[in-house]
Amino acid sequence: MKKIAFVAAAMAVLSLFSSCQKKEKKIKIGVIQLVEHPALDKNYQGFIDGLKAAGFVDGKNVVIDYQNAQGEQANCVTIAQKLVNDRSDLIFAIATPAAQAVANMTSEIPILVSSVTDPKTAQLVESNEKPNTNVSGTSDLTPCAAQISLLKRLVPSAKKVAILFCSSEENSRFQANLAEAACKNEGLNFVEATVSNTNEVQQVVQSLVGKVDAIYAPTDNMIASSFATVALVANANKIPVICGEEGMVQGGGLATYGINYYELGLQTANMAVEILANGKNPADMPIQYLEKCDFAYNKDVAAELGITIPADLIK
Repeated sequence: MKKIAFVAAAMAVLSLFSSCQKKEKKIKIGVIQLVEHPALDKNYQGFIDGLKAAGFVDGKNVVIDYQNAQGEQANCVTIAQKLVNDRSDLIFAIATPAAQAVANMTSEIPILVSSVTDPKTAQLVESNEKPNTNVSGTSDLTPCAAQISLLKRLVPSAKKVAILFCSSEENSRFQANLAEAACKNEGLNFVEATVSNTNEVQQVVQSLVGKVDAIYAPTDNMIASSFATVALVANANKIPVICGEEGMVQGGGLATYGINYYELGLQTANMAVEILANGKNPADMPIQYLEKCDFAYNKDVAAELGITIPADLIK
C-alpha cells in the first residue's frame, strides 16, 4: 500500500509540474501607435520582426497587445491607461503623442519609444544621452539640412519654400526649426505652413499655390497621414514636395533623403531584448539613432513635374 501511495504521490507531483510548465507566464508587451501611415506601420513591423528573430514570438512566449489611437490624443490616453492597468512587462510607444501619454501614466513599467524626433524636447527623458527615467528608445531625427540641400539640388530655381507641419506636435516644430536654419544656409526664403488638424491640410496647401516654389514636409504624423491630399494639390499645381521619409514619397512626394523606419523598429527591438532578457534599465540606455539614410524618389511624380533626377543619386 505504501508503494502504491508513493507512486500516486509522485504522479501527482509530476502532473502539477507539467501543469506549471504549460502555464508558464508569457511576457506582456503593450504597443500604442498614434496613427496608421506607412512610416509608423513599418516601425511597428520592424519591432515585431526583431523580437521574433531574438526568440520572442507573439502567441508563444510573448503576448503583444497592439493598439492604434487613430490619430486622437484622447484615444492615446485611454490606451495608455489600459496597457498600464494590464500590467504590461514592457510598453512600445510609436510617435511622440503616444509616448507622452503612456509616460504620464507610469514611472515603473519600462517604456521604449520610437518615431520620436527628440525625446528630451518631448520631456520623455532627462537627456538623450542618459534618460534617468523609465523611458528610452530610438529617434527618427531626419537629416533636415541634407533634405533642404536635396530640395535645392532638385529644384535649383526655387527661391521660396513652405515648411509644412502640425503646430501642436513638438517634434515637428523641432524639425521645422532645423529646416529653417538650413534654408538660411542655402539662401532660400521660407514660410511656415501649419495645420492643427487633418481638416485644414487641403486648405493650407491650396493657400500656398502661386506663393512658394517648393514644399518641405518633415516627419510629421498628421501630414503623413494626410499626404494623399498634400500630393493631390501640390502636384496638380507643379509644386515639388521634398519629404521627411520614404512613405510620403510613395504617397506622392517628389523625393527624400531619410531614415528607414523598418530598420528603426529592428533597432528598438534589440533594445527590448536587452531589457527583457538581460535586465537592462531604460534609465541607463541612451537614445539611439540610425546612422544610415537612403535616397528615394517618385519616378511618376518627377515625370509629372518635369524634374530630372541626377544620375549619381540613382544608384
